[in-house]
Amino acid sequence: MKTLFRNLSLLLALAAIPLLSNAATDPDWTKPFPPFRIIGNIYWVGTWDLSTYLITTPKGNILINTGLAETAPQIKSNIEQLGFKLSDTKILTATHAHYDHAAGLAELKRLTKAQMVISTEDADLLASGGKTDFVFGKNPAFRFRPVKTDRRLKDGDTIELGGTVLTAHRHAGHTKGATTFTLNVSEGGKTYVVAIANMGSINPGVKVSGMPTYPGITADYAHTFEAQKAMKIDVFLASHAQQFRLHEKYKPGDPFDAGRFVDPQGFHAAVEKLEKVYLDQLAAEKKAR
Repeated sequence: MKTLFRNLSLLLALAAIPLLSNAATDPDWTKPFPPFRIIGNIYWVGTWDLSTYLITTPKGNILINTGLAETAPQIKSNIEQLGFKLSDTKILTATHAHYDHAAGLAELKRLTKAQMVISTEDADLLASGGKTDFVFGKNPAFRFRPVKTDRRLKDGDTIELGGTVLTAHRHAGHTKGATTFTLNVSEGGKTYVVAIANMGSINPGVKVSGMPTYPGITADYAHTFEAQKAMKIDVFLASHAQQFRLHEKYKPGDPFDAGRFVDPQGFHAAVEKLEKVYLDQLAAEKKAR
């Protein structure tokens, strides 16, 4: 679908809304990208566009998002290139349970025996392998190997491992349990608040004024935008590289720079752009009734 909607890219540039599509039509989802340290104990181990974050601790590591099923070997290779072991992964989680972020979870859980932790609202979506998605559930192209959740997160719950604490914020709409993670990291004597944000993008076929399969969607999107606008963060990361302009801020081989992804203004601008898309679509849907 990305190709079909390419003409919208300028309008949505800052919002950076990657549309769900078949992997075969979106080479950026499988295109390799060299792993690198972002800040503190947070590393990029994903592909060109699909974000996968490795968070290292003395007690084992946390992996956030796993991309497509076919990119699991890339993630393993990227982790090893950084000098870490995939087998040290103790916790797996995801910003939301669409196949472009969750299809590799089953394989990586098999390989690592890690605890699977995800929002309460997306746990059933994971267990169904995508079948219970409110908009894509009937489309086999969006299916993936089911994954059992070991721990369900509520809004405000934390994930703690080896002195690192992630706070889960339910920022729903994109899925019913879409989640932003925040954590504090130390770098060069300073403490930074990092957000691995799940942005409130809207996929084709979604009606934000309400759907029988998601009656609370209007309020959930509204809450997400208000909550994100109120967040005080330093480092802006997200579920897709496009969303936080990774490739503008970093080129492979660039020297480490702790401030490279410090971008609270960019985060809030992206949220506001997406909120406008939501409000415009909501108004158009209500007018069409």
